[in-house]
Amino acid sequence: MFNSQLTVFVCVADCGSFNKAAEQLYISPPAVMKKINALEKHLDMKLFDRTSQGIRLTAAGKVIYRHARFLFDYSDKAIEEAKQAAGTADTTFCIGTSLLNPCRPFMDLWYQVKDHFPGYKLHIVPFEDNHQGIVSEISSLGKKFDFLIGACDSAIWLDHCNFQPLGVYQHCIALSREHRLAKKARLTIQDLYGETLMMVKQGDSSVVDRIRAEISCHPQIEIEDTPQFYDMEVFNRCAQTQNAMVILECWQEVHPGLVTLPVDWDFPLPYGLLYSLNPPEDVIKLCCLCHGAEEEPLQKK
Repeated sequence: MFNSQLTVFVCVADCGSFNKAAEQLYISPPAVMKKINALEKHLDMKLFDRTSQGIRLTAAGKVIYRHARFLFDYSDKAIEEAKQAAGTADTTFCIGTSLLNPCRPFMDLWYQVKDHFPGYKLHIVPFEDNHQGIVSEISSLGKKFDFLIGACDSAIWLDHCNFQPLGVYQHCIALSREHRLAKKARLTIQDLYGETLMMVKQGDSSVVDRIRAEISCHPQIEIEDTPQFYDMEVFNRCAQTQNAMVILECWQEVHPGLVTLPVDWDFPLPYGLLYSLNPPEDVIKLCCLCHGAEEEPLQKK
């Protein structure tokens, strides 16, 4: 409900450093500075004084910061009030949906368990797969929406939510439709010799880290780090550069210019329901029913 550049601006102001803000937002320092420069250009005013000792807000920047903070709080209150005004707060499950985390698998589950929730309705809440803001969306579980459904073994994500596994997706390789390997039915690692393979940087996903370790045994393949979380820009880069990219089988329809091929390896990633760290009883009940009444959903202690 607000300009995403303001999120970066407020983070920089809070951190007092472009580098520290980049670490918190899980993007590069140049990307942070690009956002700030674009915001200053859009507003036609200088928001930060840059000195050898660091950065500080200008007089204009302090005004924008104060109002941005108010806008963030107002946005959260507006969403909550809208839910209450519609009479949906207590009898509606809000489901987040995006291109990479579509709600369709949840809908299939819902129709199996909905008889246990008489009077309940579903409300679909769209969000963007923006690697600069996805952690903020995960943190919105319990506020902006009750559930997301998607693949997850991200340590960062799991610091901000509970996760109920429901199954697994296999890792595959995405290629441009014009790529020399695009017409193959299945790939081996040796097929990728001489290629640049795009994958998320190390340290957040244990499964992807195992893939990286396997690929590292083949120096004929060059690895290119992507941002920690994919968005459409990453898929576009794969299509435009003719690089290969590690993706999940469930993302095969995300980009029309790419084909998704299975690989002779076994690196499954769990998918399931993501929900808040402090869920209400009806959310816990739904998780139990989706996974089986005899099993308890996984929750952080």
